[in-house]
Amino acid sequence: MTTDWIPAWEKTLEAANAWMAGVGKTQEATMTAATRHLELMASTYARMWGSPAEDVLPADRRFKDDAWRENLAFDLVKQIYLITAQWLVDMADGLEELSPELHKRARFWTQQVTDAMSPTNLPATNPEVMQEIIRTGGTNLVQGMHNLLSDLEKGRISMVPEGSFVVGKDLAVTPGKIVYRNPLIELIQYAPTTEQVHQIPLLAIPPWINKYYVMDLRPENSMYRYLVESGFTVFTISWKNPDDSAPHLEWADYMELGLIEALRIIKAITGSDRVNTVGYCLGGIVEQVTLAYLSALGEEWASDHGVPQVNAATFFATHQDFSDVGDIEVFLSEPEVRFLEWLMEASGGYLDGRNMAATFNMLRANDLLWHYVVHNYLLGQEPPAFDLLYWNMDGTRVPAKVHSFLLREFFLKDKLKEPDGIQVRGVGIDTRRITIPCYAVACESDHIVPWRGASRIRQMLGGSVRFVLAESGHIAGVINHPAKKKRGYWVNEAVDARTLEPDAWLSGATKHKGSWWVDWVPWLEEQSGELVAPPQMGSDEFPTLVDAPGTYVTER
Repeated sequence: MTTDWIPAWEKTLEAANAWMAGVGKTQEATMTAATRHLELMASTYARMWGSPAEDVLPADRRFKDDAWRENLAFDLVKQIYLITAQWLVDMADGLEELSPELHKRARFWTQQVTDAMSPTNLPATNPEVMQEIIRTGGTNLVQGMHNLLSDLEKGRISMVPEGSFVVGKDLAVTPGKIVYRNPLIELIQYAPTTEQVHQIPLLAIPPWINKYYVMDLRPENSMYRYLVESGFTVFTISWKNPDDSAPHLEWADYMELGLIEALRIIKAITGSDRVNTVGYCLGGIVEQVTLAYLSALGEEWASDHGVPQVNAATFFATHQDFSDVGDIEVFLSEPEVRFLEWLMEASGGYLDGRNMAATFNMLRANDLLWHYVVHNYLLGQEPPAFDLLYWNMDGTRVPAKVHSFLLREFFLKDKLKEPDGIQVRGVGIDTRRITIPCYAVACESDHIVPWRGASRIRQMLGGSVRFVLAESGHIAGVINHPAKKKRGYWVNEAVDARTLEPDAWLSGATKHKGSWWVDWVPWLEEQSGELVAPPQMGSDEFPTLVDAPGTYVTER
């Protein structure tokens, strides 16, 4: 007697159970919303008779103006919105048992809709805007329309005033020289400020979807300046902003013309046969792949090609587990990737940086979209000058082949975790071949690289890994100068910390106040050799070309 029907019957029962669980959740969500509305009704009646205002659901910072609580009508509008928005999100959660993938998409887009529906986004239901209309006689709306038309012309929402910063004058001002240039990178060598420096130089690999100077903003928060003043010889890659001449560039070019070539030049200038590296976000991914690539080729290949050994590596906010990439996953199915590939081909062979920025802004729509709609267009005000947001708006293009390789091999197929799963120039990439000491930083509220996925680097590498979790997000968590004495970080010193699951790691970790830089620099000193006289700037073979920040960083 055949039993082929049993698996089909089991799947049918699983689907039925999932459907029933989903129905149960939606019914529960509706009953909860109804109960909350009754609580709001009772609270409103009580308030009309003199009782203090009570929130059924906690409000967020969109409703920070006192009128949202003190004015009965606005308080009612706020609370009805919050209850309804939570009901819609809870309804989307009813899909979790039925289809986890559909649930993620439904929840994300439901959140987008509820954020757009917020009463803070309309003049008539935002008391702060109404007060400004009364105060200015409506000129705030006239100025807001002017701001809107200006932004439509620029094709983006202004987050900082036009011309508020100048790269090379206000930002990226750490003294240095361009010591090498090829079609993809300029290599910057920073001038020493100490009488002696650590023997092993440091190469920074920034992400190529933004300009390099995220690590060299103003002098008071520049990581590069801090490292130079701590006695390190610092080099950084400044990526060229790809244009119509870039369609031929591939992932391997970013390794060979980028990181590997930079290592070769540093060895030629400093004479050091060892270099330490640090990669940020996508820069960390290409760093990791390149280290595995060089390990596979072996020391003899590196010696024959003038490439120094990488002695120790640091990773900032770098994806490892691509099955855990956060909300960005809703843009990363096969249809979306195919559409993006078509769009890049139609655009001349590259991805426009504005498309990338718009996608990331949607991940934090209230902070990076609707806040500026209200501030710029309804209140008619100019946004404050903020260096991090200026850098965030200063995006770059990405060659189509490079971006497609990243999306397909890493995000869609999740091949980085597979030994030899990714092939570059016929060489299999196995991150476990990386046996040098490594330091890794993730950020606990990172919306681009979720920290739990990034923490998998502890198991992805073959050598020792010191893992640190920084407070705050993708940028503010990393760029946190010790002098500011802000935020904090977690470290788990347990012997078995490397094998712990992320939440178990965090529960056993110790939180320290201030910047994690004070933990990293002593570790980096241990990996950087003895103190010696600073190397010259450039060399006879590679003379200095122009002052930092160079020319590539200012290309539009």
